[in-house]
Amino acid sequence: MFFPPPPDDDPAAELRRAVNRLARRMRAERPPDALPTGRLGVLAHLYRSGPSAPRAIAAALHVQPQSLTRTLAALTRDGMVSRTRDATDGRSQVLELTQAGFAAMARDVRYRDDWLRRRMDAELNGTERELLLLAAALLDRLADDGGE
Repeated sequence: MFFPPPPDDDPAAELRRAVNRLARRMRAERPPDALPTGRLGVLAHLYRSGPSAPRAIAAALHVQPQSLTRTLAALTRDGMVSRTRDATDGRSQVLELTQAGFAAMARDVRYRDDWLRRRMDAELNGTERELLLLAAALLDRLADDGGE
């Protein structure tokens, strides 16, 4: 079955296309030896949320816990996360971001921020940059999980 694309003047479709295009470009603008995206996602979750159980990480990343097994093992092996027993449930583990994990994540983020800053400085005037900052705040509001 064929579904026609949304009209070009649909604001939601226009915003979705622009956000998706920028997101793809940002994913492409990474250091040559960057961590795989899945590992970076786990590190970012641990940075934002603090120590977490594997199930909580999986839920936040919208993946099955089993699919994180290799990722968590690699991050632990590389010293980017540490594992400890959960104090309230000895059967569970809690993962925490280490200094090495923070440094790897920060390096990746800094690289992409530098790229985006260069693009903004080269392509946008002061008013456009201010408008983009306002749009960023609005996008954060739209992305908030509390919206629905």
